[in-house]
Amino acid sequence: MSVSTIHDIGYRHYEGRRLGRAYVTRSLYLHNLRAAYGLGRPARAKVMPFLLAAIMLLPATGSVAAFAITKEAEALIPYAAYAPTMQAIIAIFMATQAPVLASRELRFHVIPLYFSRPVGHLDFVLAKLGAMVTALFALMAVPITVLYAGALVTRAPDPGEHLVRFLTALVGCVLYALVLGAIGLVIAAFTPRRGFGVAAVIAVYLVTAAFVAIIQGLAEMESNWSLAGWVGLFAPFNLVDIVQVRLLGAESSSIAIAPGLPGGLVALATCLGLAAGSVAVLYARFRKAGLS
Repeated sequence: MSVSTIHDIGYRHYEGRRLGRAYVTRSLYLHNLRAAYGLGRPARAKVMPFLLAAIMLLPATGSVAAFAITKEAEALIPYAAYAPTMQAIIAIFMATQAPVLASRELRFHVIPLYFSRPVGHLDFVLAKLGAMVTALFALMAVPITVLYAGALVTRAPDPGEHLVRFLTALVGCVLYALVLGAIGLVIAAFTPRRGFGVAAVIAVYLVTAAFVAIIQGLAEMESNWSLAGWVGLFAPFNLVDIVQVRLLGAESSSIAIAPGLPGGLVALATCLGLAAGSVAVLYARFRKAGLS
C-alpha cells in the first residue's frame, strides 16, 4: 500500500516590483555590449577585441606624438579619414565579434527561452544591433577622440575648425558603426557556427572591396569618373565616405566618390536602408528560431 506525502518546499509567489519589458531590453543590450568586448567571459574572449582596440589606438597616438614634435599639420591624421584608413582592423573586429552576438543563441537553441520573458522579437533584435553598433562606434571614436585631445593639448592652430572636424568624424563613426553592424549581424545570424560566421563576414568585406576597386580602376582608365564614384555605394567604407564628403564637408579619403549633393543623399538613404533592412531580416530570422 503506497502512501502519498505532500512536502512544503516553501514556495512563495513573487510579490516584488516587476521591472517589465524596457528593463529586460536594456539588460539584453548591456549583456550583448559586454559580450562584444569579452567582458564577463573567459580571458581568451577578451584577447581579440582588446588587441584590435589597442591596434586602433596606435596610429592616433603616433600621429599626436609626431604633431607635437614637428608642429606640421600633415602629421595629424584627418579625423574623417581615420576609419577608412583602419578599415581592415575594423572589419576584423566586425567579423570576430558579430558571431558572438548573433550566433551563440542560435547554436545552442536558447532563443525560445528569451521570448518566454516579456521581451518582443523586435526588442531582441534592436538590443543586439544597438550593442554591435555601440561596440563598433567605441572602437572608432576613441582613437579619433585621442587625436582631437592631442591636437588641443599640443595647441594646434584654429581649435574651432578642429572641433567641427572632430564632430563631423563622430557622425561618420555612427554611420560606419550602423552600416557595418547591420551587415555583420545579418551574415552572422545565418551561420550558427562562429568560425563560419567569421569567414563569411570577412569574405563579404573582401569581395565587395575587391569588386569596387576593380570597377573603379576600369572606370578611371576610361576617365568615367561618375561611374567610379557611384560604384562606391557597393562597399561599406566607400558608402559612408560619400556621406561624409558630400553632406558633412569632410575631406575625401577615396579616389573617386559619387558626385554632388545627390550622391550624398543617395548614400545616406542607402545607409539607412541597410539598417532598416537588417532589422527586418534579423527580426524574421530570430522569430523563426524562437519557434523551434
